[in-house]
Amino acid sequence: MSEGNNAIGESVEDFRLRARAWIKANLGPIQPFDLTQDCADDEEELVAVARDRALQRKLYDAGFAGLCFPKEYGGQGLTPEHNRAFNEELAGHEYPSRFTVPTFTPCATVIMEFGTPEQKAAHIPAILKGDEFWAQMLSEPGGGSDVAGATTSAVRDGDDWILNGAKVWTSRAWWHDWGIVLARTNWNVPKHQGLTVFLMRLQQPGVEIRRIERLNGESEACEEFMTDVRIPDSDRVGEIDGGWTVGQRWMFHERMGHNSPYVTQPVGLSHGRSEVTPVGIARQAGRLEDPAAQELIGESRALGLVANELQRRLASGAAAGKGNTDMSSVARLFRGMANVRQRTIAFDLAGAGAAGWTEEESDGVGVQGMEFLMRQVSCIGGGTTEISRNVIAERVLGMPREASGDKGVAFREVPRGPKRG
Repeated sequence: MSEGNNAIGESVEDFRLRARAWIKANLGPIQPFDLTQDCADDEEELVAVARDRALQRKLYDAGFAGLCFPKEYGGQGLTPEHNRAFNEELAGHEYPSRFTVPTFTPCATVIMEFGTPEQKAAHIPAILKGDEFWAQMLSEPGGGSDVAGATTSAVRDGDDWILNGAKVWTSRAWWHDWGIVLARTNWNVPKHQGLTVFLMRLQQPGVEIRRIERLNGESEACEEFMTDVRIPDSDRVGEIDGGWTVGQRWMFHERMGHNSPYVTQPVGLSHGRSEVTPVGIARQAGRLEDPAAQELIGESRALGLVANELQRRLASGAAAGKGNTDMSSVARLFRGMANVRQRTIAFDLAGAGAAGWTEEESDGVGVQGMEFLMRQVSCIGGGTTEISRNVIAERVLGMPREASGDKGVAFREVPRGPKRG
């Protein structure tokens, strides 16, 4: 029995003291690949993955894994306040960063909310022990931001389903174990009514995973092609054709991201690709005493503080069942826009050195040119900020929905390409 199982009724402060002592005695300093998850090559990344599995198992054995997950599935059954206290004490220490998003949220949270008891028993403990990494498989090559327009098909075949289609922009799928997949099971109803969610083992016949190289040379994103992949009906999540109900909560948990109460991560941690801070950039560029530079540094710092506190407030409200859960789109929108601005500030602070493509060319102020060119990714990945604006307008502010040509139309009849002839 892990020591965390003895923590029933333990106050947040008592828990904090116990967590602090264990963290100091058992965890080393935070590592560069905890901050960015970037590695020099595939071999180094697989070493980091194995290290994260071991760290997650260490947390589990000590009773500090899945603090807000139910005890019957290997968690600790504690409150978001306990999780917050642990994350605060974790500051500056190593942690299994690759398990945060998307394994814990949205994947594990979706299984907890919609999975059968058998699915929960099979996967939640495995995740908490570090045995399973999970990927979310929503986006499709021809779908853009229209998640409900999925064309990956699932056809019933006795007790199984046969999947065919493609998904794209799946982070690091090449070494993940499982994925949650949204598929089309009914083409004769409007698009939101014909979707179903499945659990799929990624390393199996019929699943081809290809890497996508981005502008900055990284290839963490992947595209998956499914050809006659057989999935048992026991791995279906939710009702047949009820996938949009699951999907809405799935996307809510996705928007919560690293600030979900189910995630273990040091409080205040930045996931920017460059470890160079605005202060450090200004110092290296010789602009630390420049009033204009100081103003930019202050703006960047303020954006970070607001983003963290906004996420904290929304996460606390969601965990307590208060407020509109679609408010998570407010945090998603702010996070995306703030990240773009912060990368622009870093570029401006770097001055002439910002144009450098490598550290050597940039006079030691960081590869801000590359960061600047990649800044818009923060407004696309994890659901576009345009979609967040629509959600805020329609579901938070109650504004009328935009006109749509596919409302009430069977998905089979909806045009999905340019007209011909």
